[in-house]
Amino acid sequence: MQDYPPGSHPAEPKPHRSLFERLSALISPEPENRSELLELLHDAQERNLLDADAMSMIEGVFQVSELSARDIMIPRSQMDVVDIAKPIEEWMPMVLETAHSRFPAVDGDRDKVVGILLAKDLLRYYAEESFDVRGMLRPAVFIPESKRLNVLLRDFRANRNHIAIVVDEYGGVAGIITIEDVLEQIVGDIEDEYDFDEEEDNILAVKEGDDGPRWRIKALTELEQVNEALGTSLASDDVDTIGGLVANHLGRMPRKGETFDIEHLRFEVLRADARQLHVVLVEKLPERLFGTAE
Repeated sequence: MQDYPPGSHPAEPKPHRSLFERLSALISPEPENRSELLELLHDAQERNLLDADAMSMIEGVFQVSELSARDIMIPRSQMDVVDIAKPIEEWMPMVLETAHSRFPAVDGDRDKVVGILLAKDLLRYYAEESFDVRGMLRPAVFIPESKRLNVLLRDFRANRNHIAIVVDEYGGVAGIITIEDVLEQIVGDIEDEYDFDEEEDNILAVKEGDDGPRWRIKALTELEQVNEALGTSLASDDVDTIGGLVANHLGRMPRKGETFDIEHLRFEVLRADARQLHVVLVEKLPERLFGTAE
């Protein structure tokens, strides 16, 4: 055994510090609020202390704690459901066409969700002579529209659940939300072999806001398509897409959570990273606000 001089000690390995702890060590003075912290992180990125992907995920983590289920849910009108009150043969083509892994199961009415049907359980339909679809259903999880995404993500992980039914204040079904929807707010779009970029998916009508109708729009959507869907006249000689219009208006790359007005439309950046804008929420302002919108 090796001896050490009195008062001395063998060198101990330094504890591993997380990225956040290392970033915090670089910050002086300490930020007093979230906005100041984000500004310091953006400054660290500009000095190449933080790469664009890491910055984007950090912003996503902050945003998840601010958004609620109603902000990103798939609205009721867009839900793909199976109606177990009908024969399987009637809704099986929809299951095969959409190729989702899970479907809310309703009993004659979209407000009467009785469970979740896993697509893999339908394999037994072809293998067994008798098939009880009600017996195949998994319990459905119901959450309020106001539930914060960070709390929802924790619940998804703790309960090993992947989908939740969002209900409004009256108990009616408002939409559905999946764990993938929440994770995409942090890491960006998660595309799989069943994701499509068809034009009709570029613009999605969502629940009306306080001032008017709202749409979720992919940044690469052509201005012509946006004008046709929203009844607007957005135009630019320099760009062709809604994302390009937003970047031109700001004069820089937009950041998640930013809000601003363009031609009587209120824009909110839902998804963006340090390199690209992905999705915006657009709300049509009523005439009474035309003179005050900034």
